[in-house]
Amino acid sequence: MLLSPAGVDALRTALTLARFTANGIADRLGPQATGAVARNDYRAALRATEDRDRLATLIRVFICDQTEPEAAVAAALAPLAVDEALAGGIVERHGDGLRAGVDLEPYGDEWWVLADVPASARPGRPLHAEHVLGIGGATQTLISATVRPTVDTALDLGTGSGVQALHLGTHARRVTATDVSERALRFAATTAALNGQDWELLRGDMVAPVAGRRFDLVVSNPPFVVGPGTTTHVYRDSGRVGDAIGAELAAAAPGLLTEGGTMQYLANWVHVTGEDWAERVTGWFAGTGLDAWVIQREVADPMAYVNLWLTDVGESADPQRMAAWLDWFDAHKVEAIGFGIVSLRRSGQDQPVVRVEDLRQRVEPPLGDRIGEWFARQDWLRARDTEGLLAARYRAADGLQLRQEATMGDDGWAVDRQVLAMLRGLRWSEEIDPLVLALVGGADGRLALRDQLALLAAAHDVAPDELAEAAEAAGPIVAHLVERGIVEPVTD
Repeated sequence: MLLSPAGVDALRTALTLARFTANGIADRLGPQATGAVARNDYRAALRATEDRDRLATLIRVFICDQTEPEAAVAAALAPLAVDEALAGGIVERHGDGLRAGVDLEPYGDEWWVLADVPASARPGRPLHAEHVLGIGGATQTLISATVRPTVDTALDLGTGSGVQALHLGTHARRVTATDVSERALRFAATTAALNGQDWELLRGDMVAPVAGRRFDLVVSNPPFVVGPGTTTHVYRDSGRVGDAIGAELAAAAPGLLTEGGTMQYLANWVHVTGEDWAERVTGWFAGTGLDAWVIQREVADPMAYVNLWLTDVGESADPQRMAAWLDWFDAHKVEAIGFGIVSLRRSGQDQPVVRVEDLRQRVEPPLGDRIGEWFARQDWLRARDTEGLLAARYRAADGLQLRQEATMGDDGWAVDRQVLAMLRGLRWSEEIDPLVLALVGGADGRLALRDQLALLAAAHDVAPDELAEAAEAAGPIVAHLVERGIVEPVTD
């Protein structure tokens, strides 16, 4: 840890006494200044903390990155001694005072996360090769996407500052976290202790430290950045060429998961000229025996991608590094890079379900609930053959919208295209034909699907043999609608 156990207790006491929490800070600064801080505009926050009491000093040091007099910082951190805070790197000497040595971030109203000070806060200061990230956009994406059942064992691969493990600790009896960086593990251990949690922390590259062990839930925000395999910063660079880290985790998943266990991780994948990116990613799961749902959330062109990651480590002004990276993309015909979430489940099925799709439209949070519902729908569908699907009753999902495109002709408007759009959940859009529209429109939970079809057949004077054919065809159609969540089985 960065501090001794007694030092961690003292720091927790200081933060609690000051009410150095998200709500405590917001109450002190007010909505306008709090909003400005989120945009890295600290002017109003500094005006609101000029009295430099305990909370004000902590805000100035750890939120606004100011250098403050040692006496004020000592009073704010008490009972943690300044000497121990300096030795642990919590603060550091700068000019004639002290400033933040770490990113000490209030997380919600109960937690704190320790990480390295981000590059944006200290321009020109090179990042440590084992720089430890705080709570960024990718971190929040995985937090939102993670399913949250109560489990016995959970694993966080590449834990960094420990944010994912912190969440796992709320619904897993035992939490294990790995990282290739000893430095990151010290930060993670401090985060765990500061928040009253106890994790098993193991050093090693990705799954190596837990070889032969299985877990109910595995999450990972790995070093997924795509490139030639050069490693300069371990939080970003895996040392694997291209997008191999994503394929590697998929291959490791069967050996990591208990029966019914789930693994979720963030990944980048390349879009290669002349290839279908979805087929490429689907290939990662061949032979794993796992259900897989891959959701692409973003796509970047190579120039924007390289600019993003060079800026992230303060190397945006290095034209040679940029040129070498872009040349690698050109040589491998990479025209874009996708980013998304991989969700895998060991369902024990001979024919696992694999779906790889682009869902860049806005998804209603929390995504983890949507993913959990998708896996539950797969279980429901597997338990039913066509006859079972026809015997079930269905209800159309809330908030469905029908969109039509029509062309004016001699006989009036002729409908060219009809689309069902979901305004909630995953917000899929689905082009449909008149039969599907009629089925969904009549799905009010009262009649079995077979009875719905019989009513439709009677209304359109359909012969019995044609009704049988329609029933057979309706099974796969309804299975697809159920998987999408457009219609929901009625179980009462």
